[in-house]
Amino acid sequence: MSFASLHDDDDGNQALAEINMIPLIDVMLVLLVIFIVTAPLLTHAVKVDLPKASSSANLTKPDNVQLAIDGAGRVYWNGEVVATAVLDQKLRAAAALTPQPELHLRADRVTPYEKVADVMSASARAGLTRIAFVTNPVTDPSRTN
Repeated sequence: MSFASLHDDDDGNQALAEINMIPLIDVMLVLLVIFIVTAPLLTHAVKVDLPKASSSANLTKPDNVQLAIDGAGRVYWNGEVVATAVLDQKLRAAAALTPQPELHLRADRVTPYEKVADVMSASARAGLTRIAFVTNPVTDPSRTN
């Protein structure tokens, strides 16, 4: 393979300074075909007869405690009116259970936030960690209040 020189020659016999790409493309295509043919052979799968077992998750769903607060500030434990001292005892007893029950808190729309916050802090002090707020879904999407 010859290349042209940088100075002018008068003999008119100059070589072109080009790289011939045809042999490079041929080599690349041959390598591509080799890789396409050998790639499926490289996946080694060992046939193993695995044992069959059936199991289900042993989930124990915790009970829930329905705690409601009406507009007057009365607290209901699963539908029964309870006093503040009794509520603290029931919250401590529920926190000692394994698994801990979920506390489903329902509050009337006109219930003062202070009463809801007091019940939430009492349940946190007792050790209940799972508190859920229960609301009624809006049936009419145009109504927001």
